[in-house]
Amino acid sequence: MELFNQFNEEYGPGAIDRTVSMETQAILGTLPEEHSNSEHLKRIFSLIDLTTLNSDDNDATARRFTERLNSFRAVFPEIPQVAAICIYPSLVEEVKKTLTDTRVRIAAVGAGFPASQTFLAVKLAECELLVKKGADEIDVVISVGRFLAGEDKAVLNELILIRDACRGVKLKVILETGLLKTAQKIRTASLLAMEAGADFIKTSTGKNAVSATPEAIYIMTLAIRDFYARTGRAVGIKPAGGISGVEDAIVYYSLVSNVLGSAWLNPELFRIGASRLANNLLTRLNNQEINYF
Repeated sequence: MELFNQFNEEYGPGAIDRTVSMETQAILGTLPEEHSNSEHLKRIFSLIDLTTLNSDDNDATARRFTERLNSFRAVFPEIPQVAAICIYPSLVEEVKKTLTDTRVRIAAVGAGFPASQTFLAVKLAECELLVKKGADEIDVVISVGRFLAGEDKAVLNELILIRDACRGVKLKVILETGLLKTAQKIRTASLLAMEAGADFIKTSTGKNAVSATPEAIYIMTLAIRDFYARTGRAVGIKPAGGISGVEDAIVYYSLVSNVLGSAWLNPELFRIGASRLANNLLTRLNNQEINYF
């Protein structure tokens, strides 16, 4: 890959797979006990991009989902609101019309989600439409097939154009780390996305067999740290895909805290893409089963 050597010179070489595994396990072996207390669990809740990306989603289901968010603070006054609601493009207008809690951002998937296997003109048009329809944030996927084929410069240039089409909104770039597989490729894709102007880098769509993993998040946080040290621009991180258990969320929270520090432990720089996690956190915080969402 053409950019690999360039990034090695600019940001330094990343860790190899074996080192990543060892260092990740070392961090996971010493998770701070306080990250399991109610204060940190509430903070984790505030980081959630509450997600519904089902084939049978429609205006009615989106409206009901959004109305639950509107009434959330009245039902759970001691728990902070989630960061965003993440939906398909066709539902943005209905959600925007229904949403009354201005603390919740509207995030939409776009640019040929989930495989990015469409024409660039279609990707750009979809992003431009999402901005016009009122999305606050747009989650897009890199062209994984082209990246794996060594066309990294083409992928970078495409993302730069997508960034321009998403002007004025947060851009989250999904790397699909389960398909990239190696530490080298995940690091290169992370730096590529940040060079293109991504506000967040995200692990997965949740549509492939392997989604978020601690090792992938560790590699991505190291890349964010190195990018910040060189450029001074803080980029956010979003683990997503298969995250439903409270303990899993604590793992990702602790990894980000360990590598990037407390400055990243807020919704401006850290999100967790999830659906069932919200109810599981509410259950833990209330000491009784909660199925609110």
